[in-house]
Amino acid sequence: ARKPHEAYQHPLPESLQSLSYDQYRAIRFDPQHALWREKALFEVQFFHPGFIYKEGVDIHTLDVGGRPSPYPYQQSHFILGKPVEGLKVDPNATPGYAGFRVHYPLNTSDYKDEVAVFQGASYFRLVGPGQVYGLSARGLAVDTAETGGEEFPRFSAFWLQPPAAQASTLVFFALLESPSVTGAYRFELQPGLNTELMVTPRLFARQDINKLGLAPLTSMYLFGENSTGYYDDFRPEVHDSDGLLIHNSQGEWIWRPLNNPASLRVVSFQDDNPRGFGLLQRDRRFEHYLDAEADYHRRPGFWVEPLGDWGRGRVELVEIPTDSETNDNIVAYWVPREPVKAGAELDFRYRVTTVDRVMEGTNLAWVQRTRNGWAHVPGTEPPPITQRHFVVDFAGDAIKRFAASQAIKPELKVSGGTVSDLYAVKIVEENLWRVSFKVALEPEQPADMRLFLSLRGKRISEVWNYVWSTNNLPE
Repeated sequence: ARKPHEAYQHPLPESLQSLSYDQYRAIRFDPQHALWREKALFEVQFFHPGFIYKEGVDIHTLDVGGRPSPYPYQQSHFILGKPVEGLKVDPNATPGYAGFRVHYPLNTSDYKDEVAVFQGASYFRLVGPGQVYGLSARGLAVDTAETGGEEFPRFSAFWLQPPAAQASTLVFFALLESPSVTGAYRFELQPGLNTELMVTPRLFARQDINKLGLAPLTSMYLFGENSTGYYDDFRPEVHDSDGLLIHNSQGEWIWRPLNNPASLRVVSFQDDNPRGFGLLQRDRRFEHYLDAEADYHRRPGFWVEPLGDWGRGRVELVEIPTDSETNDNIVAYWVPREPVKAGAELDFRYRVTTVDRVMEGTNLAWVQRTRNGWAHVPGTEPPPITQRHFVVDFAGDAIKRFAASQAIKPELKVSGGTVSDLYAVKIVEENLWRVSFKVALEPEQPADMRLFLSLRGKRISEVWNYVWSTNNLPE
């Protein structure tokens, strides 16, 4: 970090740079050459450079004494499918591998599924049992959504530590580099009922950093149940995640449904030593997506659990307009309150865990769905389209046991709008409680809404938080 950053200087041969998506997918690593094949529960396979993956990473293995040895690129370890049959690659002009994936007997004892992937910049993905790849995590985010543009640090090298034959934990290390910061990372991967990744970075700032995003998560939200725009698509919903969940230092669980906004939107949740945050995919019913290829109903959520003292700062959520599901347009991360100055060193730890729709360890009712529409009652004088009708459904094992006559009360606060017709009712057929209300909005003025359920003064649900403005309305 005391030396100037050196940009990557090993350009790919044109034959690899010009590969199409289908051609790149046709280059597959031969499982017969997997690292630690038949020697451990874990095996590692590697990605070939090419397509959008133009920067190679150095791979090293460690012996029992911790001494590193290079693990060089070998084209003979790859199988070339029909779209790239006859592809000639000069090994001297190929900058190593583009990343790697970890295999482990995740779902059955006789087959090693992919459980983790590290490929591209500092991106990595995880899956738990029964899940398919969806959102990504990153090693670090620098100046996300800033006017001067975002910087993308990259993992330039990895060191893989051989596991014992029956070990269920894999340890490896990485070097992170960028113009503003460099860092050493220790990872501890542990698949199980959920897949957990312990992340221990030590960062060194080369320059002053305006906004440092720790434990960043990146996802996609095109449209869903709370969208009001028209999408010419046979699928009712398209997203990798549908909400941001926060467990703050006060013990509140806050659920923020995601949006594909008309313009860039950045919102913050101030806190001191947060207990956790994550992007989740709560809607896990196939019929809500009808996509038999993407399997959006099986996408994992990622939960970030800070370990140690993270101090004051904010969870920041960035929502970027997009017209394609190929674009990741959702980012969430933690921003320390104090700016990072050149020469600073940062040590912190956190755990990333794959989850489904809810977090374990809480009996609170959770938000199952959010819907809204024009608050027009048939047979009456139509109100302005800025008058909206919101429906928020709460589910959970505890709340479903309450009879419909129970004195459950919706507690709602709204800034920037006028509320009417607020009530809660049990939907017996689905064993959930519905809160319904209307909000009259001022043109171009956002309404920040906060809602939860209470029973005789005691909160029994997580907090639903949502921002709506007339800019969300379709043109």
